[in-house]
Amino acid sequence: MTTAHGPARADGIVYRLARPQDAGAIEALDSSFTTATVFEVSDPGPDAGAGFGFGFLLREVPVDPPVRKAFPPEEHDEQIFGGGKDSEADARTFVALDGDLLCGFAAVGYAAWNRRLTIEDIEVAPGHRGRGIGRALMECADRFARERGAEHLWLEVSSVNAPAVHAYRRMGFTFCGLDTALYGGTPAAGEQALYMSRPCR
Repeated sequence: MTTAHGPARADGIVYRLARPQDAGAIEALDSSFTTATVFEVSDPGPDAGAGFGFGFLLREVPVDPPVRKAFPPEEHDEQIFGGGKDSEADARTFVALDGDLLCGFAAVGYAAWNRRLTIEDIEVAPGHRGRGIGRALMECADRFARERGAEHLWLEVSSVNAPAVHAYRRMGFTFCGLDTALYGGTPAAGEQALYMSRPCR
């Protein structure tokens, strides 16, 4: 079992709130991925339905050669490590530890106005993927969300990150939106932002 407030062991992995001394390991975590498929977004056209025709079609397509993507290191604000003060009460970072090795983390933030917990970032080191660590971190986030009174969890993922999309769908997330302009002017230009959500459990 995992908890939001203290260590819990499953398969030798310990889950706990992040501490300031975890910052370096969090920033250094390898979040790269390789995929043989990506999601292609297209307009269904004016004859696809009634109303103004808003909507999009999402299709998974193979790519050859496979796409490998690495993200630049991010600096994570120390205020989310541990929480507790009034200004920090709605943000948390949970970490997964395999012995002394930080092998995953999830940074989340709660917005009271729409009762949404946003998964700001969730990463698992390549050598630890496929072991349920991402799911366990998401359950830490879900527990915190329910403590805050959130209605749902929400996240954004790139259309090229098919492995993450499939993982989120296995965790109960469904597509709820699209932004075709979010990555414009960035190294990810040409990709689309897919939004996914799931009710708090």
